[in-house]
Amino acid sequence: MPDTDAKPRIVVKSAISDALLADLRDIAPDYRIDRYPDSVPNSIWAEAEIVFTGRILPTPEQAPRLRWVQLASAGFDWALKTPLGQAADIDLTSTSGMHATPIAEYCLGMMLALNLKLPLMLDFQRKGEWPKRPSPFGPAPLRGKTVGIVGYGSIGRELARQCDALGMTVLAAKRDVKKLEMRDGWAEPGTGDPTGDLPARVYPGQAVATMAKDCDVLVITTPLTPDTRHLIDLRVLEAMKSTAFLINIARGDVVDEVALIHMLQTGGIAGAALDVFSEEPLPNTSPLWALPNVIVSPHISGDLPDYFERAGRVFAENLRRYVEKRPLINLLDRAKGY
Repeated sequence: MPDTDAKPRIVVKSAISDALLADLRDIAPDYRIDRYPDSVPNSIWAEAEIVFTGRILPTPEQAPRLRWVQLASAGFDWALKTPLGQAADIDLTSTSGMHATPIAEYCLGMMLALNLKLPLMLDFQRKGEWPKRPSPFGPAPLRGKTVGIVGYGSIGRELARQCDALGMTVLAAKRDVKKLEMRDGWAEPGTGDPTGDLPARVYPGQAVATMAKDCDVLVITTPLTPDTRHLIDLRVLEAMKSTAFLINIARGDVVDEVALIHMLQTGGIAGAALDVFSEEPLPNTSPLWALPNVIVSPHISGDLPDYFERAGRVFAENLRRYVEKRPLINLLDRAKGY
């Protein structure tokens, strides 16, 4: 039976450092805070008011006192499929913003790799061949090119900042074109585009195909929700230039993968860099593995060597807000799905 006289409990389902654990205890001295890097006993779940976790969630029956879950992920889509995620009386927050710099740099790196035809270059290297003239390479600079960013959240805004610094024209598509400012969330100082001033034009989500016509690179950063599933469909892909590239770091199901494969195989677009897929791990039977104009990465664009320590800092900020009864950052809007 739960100890009704004890302090309320915070469960940290992660192997965070001793220093971060001490910081959390300083922030919330009226709570019991313990790490559970392996399994969490049912008796502990039963006492939990707050949980910080990667992928492990209790059921509502296991955690009847639970009021708030801080996820270590940027997205809510996986959690909303669980019984606990569907419990409307439990707040969910994410680490959105923590991944902005590494994922934006991944996107920029893939732009350069595709533009330089790096897969082809490495193929020549593996065969030990020097390409004959005229060279199959000769890429044009990114400067002067146009990038279209689908989803203008923390990642899209940091990518916009980096692309703007390279002299690229930035276009963006977002749900609400009247609200250009970044909503209250986690952000590294000096990153992103908090006021929404960088895009030359901002399009509503339903006009992605119109934006795509003008893009040399189309980057997908939008959350996966019922409204964005297959947002990038054949109509959008056919609107793209045959010389354009697509980069997806959002979720695989935001793109119609069958339509994308068709466009890549037929030369409808020049190439793609994909970090996310409709099915993960990507089956070895997928045509994407063998396409010479595709770079496949195993959902690693947001990986960091100190991932949970960084995620724990977002949790620490939110825990401070929780005990001070202030609004949490990165709080799930259940109507929007993110």
